[in-house]
Formats: sequence, C-alpha cells, structure tokens
Amino acid sequence: MPYQINDECVACGTCAEECPADAIEEGEEKYVIKQDECTECGTCMEVCPVDAVVEV
Repeated sequence: MPYQINDECVACGTCAEECPADAIEEGEEKYVIKQDECTECGTCMEVCPVDAVVEV
C-alpha cells in the first residue's frame, strides 16, 4: 500500500532519516514521500513519533 504524510507531521525528520529508499524529503510545511521512489516498506510509519504517516 502507498503511504502519505498527513498534516499531523511535526517535521522532525525521523521518517526521512530511516527511509531505506531515500524516498522522503522535506516539504514546505511537512515531509513528503516521493511516491515514485517509495518501496512501500512501512519503515516511515513504524518510526513516526506522531503517527503522521498513513496508508492511502
């Protein structure tokens, strides 16, 4: 399943640091998952401290 980062994101960067595919980048107000690079491993969802990563 594809993942998305919602508005609960506090821009801590944990998801980007842990992403094995380097598919997450800092956006203007929150981090963003680059869908074309995401391998859908779920690591970002597991490490997010505020549960801002959701399946879409």
